[in-house]
Amino acid sequence: QVQLVESGGGLVQAGYSLRLSCGTSGRTFYTMGWFRQAPGKEREFVAAVTWSGTNTRYADSVKGRFTISRDNAKNTIYLQMNSLKSEDTAVYYCVAGSSSITTTPSGYEYWGQGTQVTVSS
Repeated sequence: QVQLVESGGGLVQAGYSLRLSCGTSGRTFYTMGWFRQAPGKEREFVAAVTWSGTNTRYADSVKGRFTISRDNAKNTIYLQMNSLKSEDTAVYYCVAGSSSITTTPSGYEYWGQGTQVTVSS
């Protein structure tokens, strides 16, 4: 059974950084990424990366502040989040799929359980 396990969430002050990690249960996926969902809002795309690590895509709201990367030897992806803002507060979900990068949630077959990120102003 495929499992995606996130870690690294927490409470941080605005302007500071956090790094999220997501490991898979030994399986390698072509595309992996992150979505987030804030209270009362729809789930939104954050970032994704393909197998090579060189093809990435970011939501406009995080460009220049967040960096996604992957270590295929460890079956793990990372999301380095810098200059955090209060509007980044959300539950962050790791996703994985076999297709190209898409910003649509239905484009990813597997989802993690989510990790809370709270940014205080």
